[in-house]
Amino acid sequence: MFQKILIVCVGNICRSPTAERLLQQKMPHLQVFSAGLKAAAGKDADLQAIRTALRHGLIIAGHTARPLTAAMCETADLILVMEPRHIDEVAAVLPAARSKTMLLGQWLPKQHIPDPYGQSDEMFEAVYRLIDEAVEQWAFRLTVRP
Repeated sequence: MFQKILIVCVGNICRSPTAERLLQQKMPHLQVFSAGLKAAAGKDADLQAIRTALRHGLIIAGHTARPLTAAMCETADLILVMEPRHIDEVAAVLPAARSKTMLLGQWLPKQHIPDPYGQSDEMFEAVYRLIDEAVEQWAFRLTVRP
């Protein structure tokens, strides 16, 4: 059973903090945390991401970026990434993590969740909806059924 879920993107300021908070909201009994492959430690969540999440009643303000470490990968039971290339990048940090790394969008028709950083409000909105749908799918699949 998955208890500790790590969500990874590039900067840990848009996609992964949004997914982290959404999954925490849907599955409060799990430990959900996020990190970035190229995150600048301590950088605040992106303002457009904060505003987009807030429009949906989700608060990501207060999140600060954390660079991905081997220890984080080792601790996690499941690692969810945004793009197929991120699977290899996580494995470069900790080779043993490859077997527990999957796409956040695994259960969506379009599995890749694009990076909205520096793009339009419409792009942030579209990415938020993708993340929300992907998290909903994971929450459904992670729910233990008799």
